[in-house]
Amino acid sequence: MHHPGPPRFLSTGETTQLAPRDPDPTAEYEWRVADAPPDSEATVGEDSVTEFTPDVPGQYRLGLDAPDGDHLLTVRAFAASYEGVDVAGGSGTAIRDRDADHAAIDYGAERPHEGVGRPRVRLDATVEEAEGGGASGDAAGEGERAEVVVRATPTPNPESALDASELAVTFVVDDRDVERAVAEGRRNPRDAFRTTDDGRALRIPVDAVPDRLRVHAVAVAREPGREQRVSVADAVAVERADRSELADADEDETADPDLTTPVDADGPAFETVRLNQPPEWTADATVYEVYVRTFADADEGEAFESIAERIPEIADLGVDTLWLTPVLQHDGKPHGYNIVDFFDVAEDLGDRDEYEALVEAAHDHGMRVLFDFVANHTARDHEWFEDAYRNPDSPYRDRFEWQESGEPGTYFDWELIANLNHANLDVRRFLLDVIDEWAPLVDGFRCDMAWAVPDSFWRELRDRVKDIDREFLLMDETIPYIPGFHEGMFDIHFDATLYFQLRQVGRGAEPAASVLDAIDQRAEIGFPDHAGFLQYIENHDETRYRVECGDAAAAAAGAATFTLPGVPMVYAGQEIGQRGRRDAIAWEHARDEVRDRYERLLSTRDDHPALGPEGGLERVGYHVASGDLSERPIVASGDVHPDDVVAFRRSDGAESLIVVLNFAPDEASVAVDADHTDRDLVTGESCVVVDGEGTERIRVDEVAIVRETE
Repeated sequence: MHHPGPPRFLSTGETTQLAPRDPDPTAEYEWRVADAPPDSEATVGEDSVTEFTPDVPGQYRLGLDAPDGDHLLTVRAFAASYEGVDVAGGSGTAIRDRDADHAAIDYGAERPHEGVGRPRVRLDATVEEAEGGGASGDAAGEGERAEVVVRATPTPNPESALDASELAVTFVVDDRDVERAVAEGRRNPRDAFRTTDDGRALRIPVDAVPDRLRVHAVAVAREPGREQRVSVADAVAVERADRSELADADEDETADPDLTTPVDADGPAFETVRLNQPPEWTADATVYEVYVRTFADADEGEAFESIAERIPEIADLGVDTLWLTPVLQHDGKPHGYNIVDFFDVAEDLGDRDEYEALVEAAHDHGMRVLFDFVANHTARDHEWFEDAYRNPDSPYRDRFEWQESGEPGTYFDWELIANLNHANLDVRRFLLDVIDEWAPLVDGFRCDMAWAVPDSFWRELRDRVKDIDREFLLMDETIPYIPGFHEGMFDIHFDATLYFQLRQVGRGAEPAASVLDAIDQRAEIGFPDHAGFLQYIENHDETRYRVECGDAAAAAAGAATFTLPGVPMVYAGQEIGQRGRRDAIAWEHARDEVRDRYERLLSTRDDHPALGPEGGLERVGYHVASGDLSERPIVASGDVHPDDVVAFRRSDGAESLIVVLNFAPDEASVAVDADHTDRDLVTGESCVVVDGEGTERIRVDEVAIVRETE
């Protein structure tokens, strides 16, 4: 279907790209503004891929005349709320259109002004008996007393003075499902639903529910004297399910019982899905990045086989997700991001069969594989660009962006690539075919330069892969991270903010406690609580942490990524003390004590779900030797300054853990304001001593984790 996708929630003056899905480049597509607020003068362009910018608040309906019929897209516009506040609270377009150099170095997304931050919202759906006992079914008696209920839970921004009861919620039923309901001869769900008196829920009779019904919503905050702020949208789907499949699911001990919502023995059965929830397996995932051309000793064309041979060793470390840097045919640069053939693997790595054998080997060892997907550009050596660059009349000319100088669009000083023009239907068709080629082989995409690709493309990618496999992972590389990219686009986001803060702590430029501020910032700039974050201290683009900050800080920073809420990543070589960023891994010089440390961290995290993304994070009071953080003594414990140490609580309802990190070279002695056991869960040894005043203190080298007691 060529429908342009889910509804859009925008501020006035914010631009969104409109594009037909699954396009036929030879077909004609025409856009129009079908309905708009009375004072609006907003228009759409004449191209198949165009842009729309709402000019006044209210609801818009944009029409798309496509070969498969006419489609309507709802756009809800709210009073401008981003100007002069935080860029990170705006759209991906705003990030993409900024000065490129600024976008590259702004690791710490600008924090919201006091009291102005975006609220958050979560949607959940159930199937319940209709209120009032009235029948709501059709003549066949379908679900005679049943309704689908979609409930919103809005949450104020942590910096806001508002209470949750003061937030409004705006619901939108997905236009695609309205079309489907009408085509199936059902009632229009948009006409059939009603909003509860408190504005927190929609109730929809089941006879108006097609095979699939998606509902989207945002929370809206308006504080006296301040501009309106709108959350990242959340979405939920209700899908008709086969009862025999539900019975099989009930017998499956691994199935999630909260996903199925049968009405009664004779009525229809439904399954509910939270569309923006990361895959369930990411709750305890650990990522291992492989820079494919230097990871394993290999002759030309044997890299895939050599990596596969090391899969057992990687699995023994305890990681369960393998991110391979690009494996496609490239221009000869070792990083592989300048691609010349998107449909074949690089000859210097091996052939297609060997790549698939590598993926299978990972799967055989319980590991998932992430494909590094490049959608922003091609290499200049790509056949399209070579023809377009020589010939202004080339049929490929419009497939690239061009500067006035005649050079292709690009970012930074990357002279060997050319930016694709995503407003060209041939480009979009091409990239969708690339997705179809590689997605069935792997378990997820790490999406390169996600900030540089229009939102509309990522939304289509998500629906395309999730419709086949709900557990397919989408991870964005966006620096700084963008809350809006969790709105129907990505599951997990690179946390460059935490990365940068850990570097600052390691350099001695910021106190260790500031890493907790980096975690808090996720909610402060508008990310929903269910968003996932990739936590790392180094990767193929960054200097090794130990080279810049030393071994002691590197040990503590690595431990931070495994004990703070998020998905930890190890860059190949990090676990053995590698110093070179992209050098061949010095396996023969591996530091066993470093690998042992990472194995213990991975094992501890695996044994204690409270350390995972779903575990809560709280600050706890702590004191280093004779002083506390507020007093800042010159000498504390040896050469350990209070700013070198941070302590916090992780809990999940089943257990509560106290974590202490020490970035200093010397052992720290730390008292925490919580009762706890004396055994360090990482080492299995006692870590508590009693000082001369009778105070229990935790001895910690780089990290200690103890259970909290009542």
